[in-house]
Amino acid sequence: MSEQDQEILDTMEFDEIMDAPIEWRKFGVEDYIVFFIFWVLAADIFLQFFTRYVLNSSLAWTEEIARYLLIAVGFVGSIMCVRKNSHIMVEFLYRFIPPMVGRILVHFIDVLRIGFFAMLTLICYRLAGKTHQMMVSIDFPKSAMYYLICVCLAGMAVRSVQVAFRHVRQGGSKISLEHARHVTSE
Repeated sequence: MSEQDQEILDTMEFDEIMDAPIEWRKFGVEDYIVFFIFWVLAADIFLQFFTRYVLNSSLAWTEEIARYLLIAVGFVGSIMCVRKNSHIMVEFLYRFIPPMVGRILVHFIDVLRIGFFAMLTLICYRLAGKTHQMMVSIDFPKSAMYYLICVCLAGMAVRSVQVAFRHVRQGGSKISLEHARHVTSE
């Protein structure tokens, strides 16, 4: 959320916030996918709870499906985090280096991140091709899960390229630009 959005929210009352129109352009495709998977996961867990504690006869496959859906939520959600550039990073270093070095460091990290996700995509693809096991409780190949993770890693690589182009256009990341403004204002 930008500072301008935060200032607007701070001045608005709760009813105004709830009645504000939703800006659908702020959401990516992965946001809708992770939202859907999350609710399928919630339904699966509810089914597991209902059959175990109400009917006293648990369905065996619900636990395994919940595990795989949770993995899917994590990896699809990671694409969203890469798009928003909100993964964990060390901001402390930017306070002690000159702004120009900070901008160079941002671009170096972008290239490193793209390479990291591309390499993980390749490794995961190879692993999926070598996995021939079936899931325990349902007759479905485990390699499908690895291929899903591979697609998610490729999505992270693509989103990393988009973030890198955004950093090139803006002259750095949000953190390095804030530090540069802070240094020049002193």
